[in-house]
Amino acid sequence: MEKIGNTKKWKWFRKSISQNHLNADGTIKIGDEYITISTIYNPTAQHQLLANCPNTPTISASTTTTNLSSMDTLQQFGSNKRLGENLRNFQPEIEPLKKKAEDDDQVYNETTTQKMKGRKVTYSQILTAVSVSIVSFVIGFVTAYTAPAQKGLEEDLGITNYEYSWLSGFMPLAALVGALIGGQLIEFIGRKWTIVATAVMFVISWILTALATNVYYMYIARAIVGLSVGIASLTLPVYLGETIQPEVRGILGLLPTAFGNMGIVLCFTAGSYLTWYQLGYLGIALPVPFLILMFFIPETPRWYVSKDKVEDARKALQYLRGREADVQKELDDIENSHQESVKLSSHSHLSDIFKKANLKPLVIALGLMFFQQLSGINAIIFYTTQIFELAGSSIPSHICTIIVGVVNFIATFIATILIDKVGRKVLLYISGSVMTLTIIILGIYFYLLKNYDELVESIGWLPLTCLVLYVLGFSLGFGPVPWLMLGEILPAKVRGSAASIATAFNWACTFIVTKTFQDALNVLGESLTFWIFGVVCLVSLIFIYRYVPETRGKSLEAIERKLARRPSTIKTPPSVV
Repeated sequence: MEKIGNTKKWKWFRKSISQNHLNADGTIKIGDEYITISTIYNPTAQHQLLANCPNTPTISASTTTTNLSSMDTLQQFGSNKRLGENLRNFQPEIEPLKKKAEDDDQVYNETTTQKMKGRKVTYSQILTAVSVSIVSFVIGFVTAYTAPAQKGLEEDLGITNYEYSWLSGFMPLAALVGALIGGQLIEFIGRKWTIVATAVMFVISWILTALATNVYYMYIARAIVGLSVGIASLTLPVYLGETIQPEVRGILGLLPTAFGNMGIVLCFTAGSYLTWYQLGYLGIALPVPFLILMFFIPETPRWYVSKDKVEDARKALQYLRGREADVQKELDDIENSHQESVKLSSHSHLSDIFKKANLKPLVIALGLMFFQQLSGINAIIFYTTQIFELAGSSIPSHICTIIVGVVNFIATFIATILIDKVGRKVLLYISGSVMTLTIIILGIYFYLLKNYDELVESIGWLPLTCLVLYVLGFSLGFGPVPWLMLGEILPAKVRGSAASIATAFNWACTFIVTKTFQDALNVLGESLTFWIFGVVCLVSLIFIYRYVPETRGKSLEAIERKLARRPSTIKTPPSVV
């Protein structure tokens, strides 16, 4: 079929005809208006007007009697040239409707933002964010554990490199399973009590770690802790996304990442002075604070609404926004959003996730998780000490490890300051660019070290510099933003299931990277391995530009409205009258 002009408006209308829902009465909805497709294309006549539906604009369109879901089928009814001429005839009627739809969306977002300005962030809201963020502190400690413990485990338990690769891989592999389980748990028992359940699992895993006498104890301990990590990493962004008000969701939503990096720093630092089993005893104590604090914070209002507990939702919202706050409007928005989701599907099924309105945000979430992990960050964290030893750095490896952890921690606070000022996408651009440059330079260093070692004798500081900047870049964007957006862009109706899939996918990628990193070093060499990570980081910039939306300052309902405006599932009517 020939193209109808070269402008965006024709592409937009063709997509509207071919992918929007066409009603049996011959109308389609564009924006908030219903348009009548009111003429039948006739090769011998320009236009043949039929009876119009009341109160709807009339469009002199070229349509067939049975199938408008595919514009290509019109070829059998007449010339494509005449079709183009007919479409041009109703351009003046289409353009105002398109502009109205865009303006309505802009007005909605601006009005919502204005209403939210001036609202104070309550201490109860901060307490809530801090309480659940302490879980990330434990996750950070768990993630970093294998780096400082590696030598001790090899000496005391006789763990081989192969067994160590599995020891590193068991945690993300079990986290994958935990993410799938967590998606059901947060819908069944709620976000709050799912987080509470992870505390018990953390304690059990660290007891096994501290008392381990062989590698199998460690396997079981890492599997249990991985299960807990998977459940928690899914639940935290959903909980925070549903409790924090939009204008500070970026700042408070990054607290888990900040606390997680604090856990990494603690593990790296303590690991320089404590044995592997003493780190296990320290790990037992870490879940206790958040376990206690969780009893003082509420369940999310959106979960209450989903269970028809509107009064409980009101109380939770009042606690979060303050006693004097008027929460009725926000509660109404939550209820309306839930009701709209229910209308789309009378029952919640896994297949709902793959409807077009839900599939796009899920694909964006999966893409962000893919690039987060395939950038190589967990390979860097899990094998930090080994990387510095391979590089022959002039600085002791344990000191380098601590420095990387501290930079990771500080960078998160920089991101916290910037995220609600410059937006999510800008931070992702900066993050991807810095990671691309530094990891490629690190690959060049290893290439020179292997082939021209005399050239790198005077730049022993370069590996530390590259990894510090790499971790700095990651912590500014690709570290915190994917998890933050996971709680922002997923539609309410499928948020639990979709977040479960995205989190499981994240941990699947983590497992692949951490399990194969040692093998990649052996087979491909250090330089090629890091260059592959660099190429992935470069491709991530294209993905951000093409697909990732900006969510700064928008309510969850506004984000969902915006993404849902995309064409929904194609439906073909029996006939057009």
